[in-house]
Formats: sequence, C-alpha cells, structure tokens
Amino acid sequence: MRSALRSDQLRAPIPRTAARPRQDPSEPVGRRPRTGRGPASVPGTGARDRKPAPAAAKPRRTTGRGPTPEGRAVSEHHPAPGATTTVDADVDLIPALRDEGIDAAAAAARRVLAALLRSGDTGSGDLARVTEQLTDAAERLESEAPPVSVRMAAMWNQEVTRHDPASGSENPIAPPMRLTGHADGSVSGTLTLDLPYQGPPGHVHGGVSALLLDHAFGVANHWAGLSGMTAELTLRYLRPVPLHEPITVTARQTATDGRRISTTGSLAARGQDCVVAHGTFIAKHLPRPA
Repeated sequence: MRSALRSDQLRAPIPRTAARPRQDPSEPVGRRPRTGRGPASVPGTGARDRKPAPAAAKPRRTTGRGPTPEGRAVSEHHPAPGATTTVDADVDLIPALRDEGIDAAAAAARRVLAALLRSGDTGSGDLARVTEQLTDAAERLESEAPPVSVRMAAMWNQEVTRHDPASGSENPIAPPMRLTGHADGSVSGTLTLDLPYQGPPGHVHGGVSALLLDHAFGVANHWAGLSGMTAELTLRYLRPVPLHEPITVTARQTATDGRRISTTGSLAARGQDCVVAHGTFIAKHLPRPA
C-alpha cells in the first residue's frame, strides 16, 4: 500500500531513524558504552548487578526533510521543514504527471520521438509534411519562449523540480522514470524503454543505464536524509538491458562519512541484475538561479 504525505508536510529531509545515543559521551563512535565492575563502588553499577533492559520495539521509519536538493526531482509529498512523520507505507517520490500544460506537451513530444524512430524512412508516413508541422511548432514555441534566465529561474522555483532527463515530466527525453520510497530506506521503480534509448540492437544504451542509476541514487540519498552531488559513479554491465520490457531500478544509501555519501543500486530485467553500480556523493549543492 502506498500513501502520500499531506501537502502541508512538504520539503523537509528524511533522515534515517535516529541511532541510539551513547550512554557515555567520552566513548568513541562505534564502541559500546562501558559496563562492568569498573572503578565505581556504588552498589548496582557492576555488570553482574545490572538487570537486562527490556527489548525496545523496532522503530518505524521517521521522516523530516529539508529543502528540495538542487538537481534532484523528488517527492511532492515531502514533510514541511522541521516536521517529523512516521512512514509505514510506500511513498511516491516523483511528482504525478499532469494532463495539461508543459507535462501534456512533453508527453506528446515523447510520443513523436518514439514514432519517428519507429517509422523511419521505411514507413508509409509523409515525413515531408511531418517535418513542416514540427518546424512550425518549434518556431512558434521559440518565438513565444521567455529568456533562458527567466525559464531557468522558473524551473528551480518549484517545490519539486520536474525538468531532469530521467524522471522529469516536463522533459520530452525523460522516459519518465517513477520511483517509490520504502520504509527500509530503499527506493525502486519499474519502467519500459522504447527505441529512443537504444544502444546495442534491441537493448538500452549503456549511457542511459548510467543516467537512470545516477538519478535513482540522488533520489535514494534524499530519501535517506543526506544528499549531494555525484563525485564518482562505477558501473558493472553484467548483461544487456532489454528494450520494450519492464526494467526494475533499485537504489539505497549504504553509508555516510561526514560529507561523503555511499550509495548502491541496480537495473534488473527478467529477474536478473543487468547493471550494478556504486556511487560516491558529496553533500554539497549548487545555488539555484533566482
């Protein structure tokens, strides 16, 4: 079951469930608190005098997300700044496609791209007429478009960015990919790619695989609570990724060390991993255009 966080819970980071605080602040991180007989002489302080503490209930995933990270399209269901929300169900992390405005126009353009590649010069369509119609449409859009600086500011002045080439509903070259956040900290999604994404015969271009995984990693990092810019992306291509078949994308943040973030994930088809990847990210973001 999926649930959507309320609209008044927008744009706050989703950190991992808080770790148990150390009992002795002087102990280094990663070591257990000191117990046992020790120097203390007060009765009841030795290890043999301690009664086992009752087992704590496993915490449910809590969320509390900050501003939307630059360059990442993430959920329109973010909690408000400072809010903490318990998540017991899956959450859609990519904004829903709108059936009007630029979303609708981009969806139509996406269809045109796929149809052109399917038709080619061997189809029965009148490509000269299609070319004239597309040219007219492009010239009309170009003549009515605002300056690039104005459009850039509008792109980034949204609570949720929608323009990226992986999941952006405003971008005709995006498949677009959908991703869901899970209570265990992972994200996943399923998509089917058509001819515009072909590399080897009947299979997905390796660069497209890298694009999808890099973006999924960014969303997974934000879902985990700490996101940033890609510093390194390592991929192992185990087998070709097929076109025209469902592909499963998975990603999970695995570790953080100061500003350094580690994330892993994969693309799979027919129940087998096709591409596995590891990414290193730095918790830093470029300023948004004003």
